[in-house]
Amino acid sequence: MHVSLLPMLEKIGYVPDYQPKIQRQEIMDILGNYEGMLIRSKTRVDDELLKNATQLKFIGRAGAGIDLIDEVVAEERGIVVFAANEGNRVAVAEHIIGMLLVLMNNLLIADRQVREGKWLREENRGYELLGKTVGIIGYGNNGAETAKRLSAFGCKVLAYDKYKVGFSDAYATEATMKEIFDKADILSLHIPLTKETFQLVNSNFLNSFANDIYFVNASRGEVVVLEAIVEGLNSGKIKGACLDVLENEKLSQLNQKQKETFDQLIKSDKVIFSPHIAGWTHESYVRINEVLIEKIEKLFN
Repeated sequence: MHVSLLPMLEKIGYVPDYQPKIQRQEIMDILGNYEGMLIRSKTRVDDELLKNATQLKFIGRAGAGIDLIDEVVAEERGIVVFAANEGNRVAVAEHIIGMLLVLMNNLLIADRQVREGKWLREENRGYELLGKTVGIIGYGNNGAETAKRLSAFGCKVLAYDKYKVGFSDAYATEATMKEIFDKADILSLHIPLTKETFQLVNSNFLNSFANDIYFVNASRGEVVVLEAIVEGLNSGKIKGACLDVLENEKLSQLNQKQKETFDQLIKSDKVIFSPHIAGWTHESYVRINEVLIEKIEKLFN
């Protein structure tokens, strides 16, 4: 956590116990003494972890998404679960815009070529965002903030959210998945990892698009079947991919199948990667804490 969290907690009457290097067994041994637990992305919260959490009132996730937390188990124990999705939405939106601009204008390729003494202009002619139709799946904090940025570039944004209706605004038009399949030039995912979304994006999904598309995933890696991305790149259905997340982000621990897929992706000039840092700015690091404090105050003070 950013250390700004500690005085923020003290200010609203809580005694923080900051243990960034604590191990799972240690958490299980001491959790019965605590009323709240704030975690980042390395602590899986399940029935085993919570078995001694007799006083725990809340679990806050410092970031977006709560797929690490068994919400059913928490609810059964009367524990409130929340995340700080609002804290990194600007960071995610700006990161996505940056990745698209770099990819569509061949900036990584051109930079490398110039460093090698090559001055290739026509070969690096790019594409503009202006006039493109962007499909956004998931219109929560990150999806809405990304739509705002894209609309400023002159994009038409179509948004689909299975759990919302009537959410059209100045930046996006509510759409069906069929409309996105029929019209999108760019697809950006903004959905949590659930049983419903696990491997949602597969070959059948991608082949449903009428146009060849640019693909962006800054949500969760397991939502996408990476083999399908490779197939799409090879067939031309995917013109380029921006990947901030992967199905297995421990690159030294890829199984053989994952390694083969990853090796094909890293050889492609049509793919740009970042190491799950779309929401990882200096500003969001502090803002996430501010959101957590706001939610604790609202719920318990």
